Amino acid sequence: MSQSAGRHRHRRVTAAATAAVALTLALTTTGCDAVNKALDCVQTADSIADSVTDLQQAVESAADDPTQTQESLTSIENNLDKIGDKTDDADVDKAVDDLREAVTNVRTALENGDNTPDLSPVTDAAGELTKVCTP
Repeated sequence: MSQSAGRHRHRRVTAAATAAVALTLALTTTGCDAVNKALDCVQTADSIADSVTDLQQAVESAADDPTQTQESLTSIENNLDKIGDKTDDADVDKAVDDLREAVTNVRTALENGDNTPDLSPVTDAAGELTKVCTP
């Protein structure tokens, strides 16, 4: 083999190896991003579940401290914003939208004087969000 052919072969092998490493890095990074997004979703869904529990307790004791209910609703909405910013999954987006609507309906009911609004749509939507966030 001539020296020139050897150099060309070495360059092709080096180029192929470099491309393989770049592809592996891209796949690994993409895989990690997907895992990180899923973990963020699970962690935020868990925070939402805690907020829903807080909301249920706040509604039960609304006579003692009506501001707790509003704070719980705001906490859920803030966590929904976090999930919405970190995902492009259609199922997660739908669950977020459904939960956001349920929270809005509870907030509206409270503003209209209902001191014991139906929380089942909130708990159902939170359960669905937890389900779709589970990797």
